[in-house]
Amino acid sequence: MIICKSEVELGFMREAGRIVAMTHRLMAESVKPGITTRELDNIAERFIRSQGATPSFKGYNGFSGSICASVNDELVHGIPGDRVLNEGDIISIDIGAQYRGYHGDSAWTYGVGTISDSAKKLLEVTERSLYAGLELVKPDVRLYTISHAIQRVIEDAGFSVVREYVGHGVGADLHEEPQIPNFGTPDRGPRLKPGMTLAIEPMVVIGERYVKTLADNWTVVTVDGTWCAHFEHTVAVTPDGCEILTKLEE
Repeated sequence: MIICKSEVELGFMREAGRIVAMTHRLMAESVKPGITTRELDNIAERFIRSQGATPSFKGYNGFSGSICASVNDELVHGIPGDRVLNEGDIISIDIGAQYRGYHGDSAWTYGVGTISDSAKKLLEVTERSLYAGLELVKPDVRLYTISHAIQRVIEDAGFSVVREYVGHGVGADLHEEPQIPNFGTPDRGPRLKPGMTLAIEPMVVIGERYVKTLADNWTVVTVDGTWCAHFEHTVAVTPDGCEILTKLEE
């Protein structure tokens, strides 16, 4: 069942989203050569808690971090630890915050210092695919029309779409219905309605789309070792379009 949120619930989600967006701003300032992923995790957790919220991921199904920190060929669910970021790396940071019982969820991939042209293209295409999907979010649009738009941007650029991990509804639960793949046939799937809240999150690989989970049972990496990127926003469907809840106002 897809849950449509009340205006009160959307208010809580706006605040959760604002906290997530502010945390990403801190991450963008903090990602530099020499910092460890654990240090980034500590910065994020301290800020989230200072805002009266709690990290959504901390303890979720046993996850030990407050953020997911996935470097280079790590797609998602990287556990913060002693890994030191080096010049030229890329890091996908997934952040969730729970405020008054409601979650905001957003991921962004950052370059560490100066990155290669191929990495720059990967980040640009993945972010562009996210916004191609968001542009179509409005009432009565079928969900997989959005999925198809994301897929077209990625594959037209020569990159691959991961199939095993998808976006999702979000609200009082971190993961709600519907599942939102980043590939699909247009004009299929449930119709969007005002009040739906969705975490849309393309995950893109330079090489082949296949991934595997490491022995820690969390970190997902590409099978061929090529680099990957992850961009995500939480949005609410409005009567005439969508509101991005995890983006700071300009």
